Amino acid sequence: MAQEPARVITLIVVDDHPVVRNGLRGMFAAAPEFEVLGEAADGVEGVETAVRLDPDVVLMDLRMPGGGGVAAITELTRRGARSRVLVLTTYDTDSDTLPAIEAGATGYLLKDAPREELFTAVRAAADGRTVLSPAIASRLISRVRAPAASGSGTLSAREREVLELVARGTSNREIAALLFISEATVKTHLSHVFAKLGAKDRAAAVAVGYDRGILG
Repeated sequence: MAQEPARVITLIVVDDHPVVRNGLRGMFAAAPEFEVLGEAADGVEGVETAVRLDPDVVLMDLRMPGGGGVAAITELTRRGARSRVLVLTTYDTDSDTLPAIEAGATGYLLKDAPREELFTAVRAAADGRTVLSPAIASRLISRVRAPAASGSGTLSAREREVLELVARGTSNREIAALLFISEATVKTHLSHVFAKLGAKDRAAAVAVGYDRGILG
């Protein structure tokens, strides 16, 4: 039986520096499993390019003149874009990290990440899995660890199931369909998960889940 061809992951690069865009395009072009469909120099152009080309993953810089990354991520989320956004930036401060994640970014990686780490992150983002660089994950964990210490206990089997689906990038509506429950029930389970883990949002809950060995 003939083997099915490997899936090609499509992406676009949104960055205001031409050298960075060219470098990333060359890096991904050298790997047959990836295809760079296009580029954009700011967030506004990035949104239009993502909507037009519908890539699996958008590599998004954050600080760009003419339209920043957080606003672009927010707009892509508002438009219901299929593309997963992987932030790739030199900045790892809380003022950059948390707004990007809250806006809907699937992951957050620093530009000094090794080539293979970047490839792995793009694969994970394409699959809807949350991707956080070690530095970012540590920061999120440190933010939630203190309140987590006073959490009200371990997760129930259903709460763990919901958290595992969140970690895969599954939406509340999709979780409800998969588990044959209402979206309201999903939100209730998530509120319990957040309370027990001391997490303020989905990305933080996933980070704590991995840290505690609940996930993966």
